[in-house]
Amino acid sequence: MGQPHPATTNDEAIEAWDGVLFDRFVEFRDVLLEGLSGHGEVALRAQPPQPGDRVVDIGCGFGDTAQRLAGLVGPEGEVLGIDASTRFVETAREEAEAAGIDNLRFEVCDPEEGLEGEFDMAFSRFGTMFFANPVAALRNVRSTLVPGAPLCMVVWRSKAENPWLSEAEKTVERFVTEPDESDEPTCGPGPFAMANADTTSGMLVSAGFEDISLRRCDLPYRMGADLDEAVAIATGIGPGAEVIRLAGDAAAKLRPQIEAALREDLARFETPEGVIASASTWIVTATA
Repeated sequence: MGQPHPATTNDEAIEAWDGVLFDRFVEFRDVLLEGLSGHGEVALRAQPPQPGDRVVDIGCGFGDTAQRLAGLVGPEGEVLGIDASTRFVETAREEAEAAGIDNLRFEVCDPEEGLEGEFDMAFSRFGTMFFANPVAALRNVRSTLVPGAPLCMVVWRSKAENPWLSEAEKTVERFVTEPDESDEPTCGPGPFAMANADTTSGMLVSAGFEDISLRRCDLPYRMGADLDEAVAIATGIGPGAEVIRLAGDAAAKLRPQIEAALREDLARFETPEGVIASASTWIVTATA
């Protein structure tokens, strides 16, 4: 059984994911999941669950990956999707019930606080980078895995390797910068907290994992069907949008100029299939 961590500093991140970030993910869900799912599929090919496995999906979000895992483990297996955001879990639960999936359940859970159960595999697609105490969270995950069970997680590589996110931030920061202090909640350490291979390997070693491997995955990412959608998303979610949100009134006054600059800067990614840039991740595997 997972042991609770005595204290957590993840409250602010949970507030953000239950609030403005949930709203933004709902607004841009189709584009975001289209871009994220490809990396999840590469990870599942590299480390697929076996029929009959009990799998925990960490940071399950809308539950689309949990539904995919439920199909792979089959009726003899079972999947638990966990997320610290109540609103994501409520949505995931409703959609799984509507789809009639019987071997899948969801719980509101922050692994930093503890995790209960016994699993044959742990999986996460972009759900582990936001832990305020990653070693504690990963240790709690490991404690629920049977001996020899695999962990597989998808995490972003460096910001520089992800122009679909970094280019918009560079443009925004020509106009405003993130304030040193803000009353607005943020998403914790942020999406690039596990970008460094040595740092991530060290976290896993400290959490008690072995046989650690990081495999680079590069895929095209469609930022929007056209420039209008790409600008709307760039100002709604991601590092550039975070700067705009935290800058508050200063950014609001310059919003027309920021959007015009984004249209100009993102135009170089425009193709007949949409606005497309590169996205780079680590497919991380380890053994309990």
